[in-house]
Formats: sequence, C-alpha cells, structure tokens
Amino acid sequence: MKFTLQFCFLCILFLIAPKQTKAQLLNDPVTLKLVQKGLDHIYNYEYAEADAILNQVEKKYPNHPVSYILDSFVMYWKYLPIKDNPAKSKEYISKLNQCLEAITKRYGKDSKDPEAVFYTIVARGYIAMMYNYNGELMSAAGEAKKAYNALITGLKLTERNPEFYFTSGMYNYYVEYYPEDHGIVKPLMIFFKNGDKTLGLKQIDIATRQGVITKAEACFYLSHIYLEHESNFPKALTYTQKLASWYPENHIFNMVNTETLLLTGHYDEAGKGMEKLKANNKGFYPIAYNTFQGIIFEKDTKNDTAAQKSYLTALRTPHDDQYTREYYAMAYAGLARIANRAGDKGKAKEYYKKALEKAEYKSIIKEAKAFK
Repeated sequence: MKFTLQFCFLCILFLIAPKQTKAQLLNDPVTLKLVQKGLDHIYNYEYAEADAILNQVEKKYPNHPVSYILDSFVMYWKYLPIKDNPAKSKEYISKLNQCLEAITKRYGKDSKDPEAVFYTIVARGYIAMMYNYNGELMSAAGEAKKAYNALITGLKLTERNPEFYFTSGMYNYYVEYYPEDHGIVKPLMIFFKNGDKTLGLKQIDIATRQGVITKAEACFYLSHIYLEHESNFPKALTYTQKLASWYPENHIFNMVNTETLLLTGHYDEAGKGMEKLKANNKGFYPIAYNTFQGIIFEKDTKNDTAAQKSYLTALRTPHDDQYTREYYAMAYAGLARIANRAGDKGKAKEYYKKALEKAEYKSIIKEAKAFK
C-alpha cells in the first residue's frame, strides 16, 4: 500500500471549525450529526443511505460549500481509485471548483470568515491530493501552500475543538517528514512553519479518541504513518482494528487491517480478512490476497515452495500505485528471503533490488539495503 498524499493531505480535512464560529451550519449540531452519519455510510459503502442523508443537508443548506465537498467525497470512494477514471476525475475536480465558487458567492472573495477559510482548505486540499496521486508533487505542494494561512490558523484552534488535533497533528508530523523523504520540495519549505513529529503523532492519536468527524481519517493515516514511516506494526494495529470494526464493508480498511495483522504475527486473526479478500477478486485486491497468502506460507506454515508460488502470482497481478504498490515490494522481499535460504544469494540480491524499486515502507528498504 502506498499513500504519497502525506504533506499534501495536510489540507484534506473534514467538516470541522472553531466552536465560537458564527457560521450557521457548523453551529448546527443536528445537521452536523447528519453529516457524521452520512460519512459513516460512505465509509461503509452504503451510498444510497448516504445520499438520502446528504440530500437532507442540501435541502437545509442549499448551495452550501459543504454539499460539494460531500459529493466529491462520495465520488472518491464510489469510484476508487478515482484517478484511474478520467471522466469521474474530471467531475470530481469540477465539484471541488464548484465548492470554491460557492465560498466566494457566500462569503466574498478572500473572505476571512472562519467557515470560508475552512472550506477553502478542504477544496484545495482535495485538489492537491489529485495532483499528488498523479505524481505532480510540485503542483500538489503549491496547492498546499495556497491553503497555508488557513492551516496555520487551525494550529491555534486545537484547544477549542478536538477535531483540530487531526489537522494540527498531520501538519506537525509531515511538515518535518515530507521534505526529509522528498528532496524536490525542500526549496518550498522555507515558507512553512516548523513542525514537531512527536507532537504530531500525539495530536493525531487524540483525534482518534476525541474527534467525531475526523476519527476515521485520523485512524487511517496514523496507521499508515506507523506502517510506512515508523515501522511500528503493533501500534498501527491498534488503529486498523478500529477501522475494520467500525466499517466492516470497507475493502480498503479490511485490506490494511489484514496486512497489519500479518505483519504483527496474528495469522489466525487475519483469516477473516483473508476470506473477504479472496471473495473480492476485482481490481487490485487479488495482489493483496496473494501477497498475504505468501506471507502466511512463509512466516506461519514455513512452506517456502507454496510461499514462492503465491509471491510470484502476486507479481503477475495488476497493482495500483496508490494502494497496493507496496505489496509488490513485499512479494519481492519474500522471494529474496526464500532465495537466500536456498543458498542463491545472487537471486536474492536481484529480488531485493526489485523490491527497492517499489518499496516505500522503511522496514523493507532497511531489509533490502542490509542484504550483502
């Protein structure tokens, strides 16, 4: 699984605002509860139920920026991975631009109204995410820069609203980590306020417990941080298990939770997730199933022959750079270990070299580079 959103996703927030804002919708607890229910249905792939709820929000707040944001969010999950669907990607971006237009109509150009600033961050954040998915890192960073002032304002609002722990935590972590891992954006970082990775992790964790609308996103991205960057698999598991429990029909959350269970040695517990992956034989999910099956054969049953077969099958399966690229690296690393145990160090070195071409996880990179 690869999520190159990182720094760009700092700007991708959910419907949050300071408690003292004068904005109507965000002072409306009944509507906010509807929004939360709608998001829960979206995460669980219950789109008809989600649409019914979001229509209620639209009727109460016609042409409000939030409606365009929610519509774009539905599209993101319904057509996942949306970046591979040109027609829907265009419609998706159009929704975000409509959001920006609605902000101008409702609040005026360059309004400093807290709600206007907030929805500007949201819309530009999603646009940045699309740039990032397409590998346009400089454009993505540029969009993030456009939302910078509003994001910094959010850093000052953490104590007022627990939802801001997510946004502040993401900023504090990635503003330090991202330039370390992506040297191309370093020249831009002189414009950004310094962060604190340790503080960022603490803040995102608070969001998983105290956030209402942001709790799922906080769990999702915190698990990713611990899987890819921090190599702390047990810590990641605490968050993926929450997601799998909250949204049992979400294939992405099931995939990531199954992966984390295997990486922590919980092979029996991973069985249920493996069954779901096996049944879901469309798109990029088969590569996850075959890679995970290889891990089970290699690590649990100690059957290198079967493991090798599963890993090779995984490598013949199409993958997605956003979600399943890392499973190629895992498969190559597995084949390298098997070749090494068979005494073929040359083949092992070749497989590790291929793993490095795909790997984002620091644990795999460290393993491959350490092989002599």
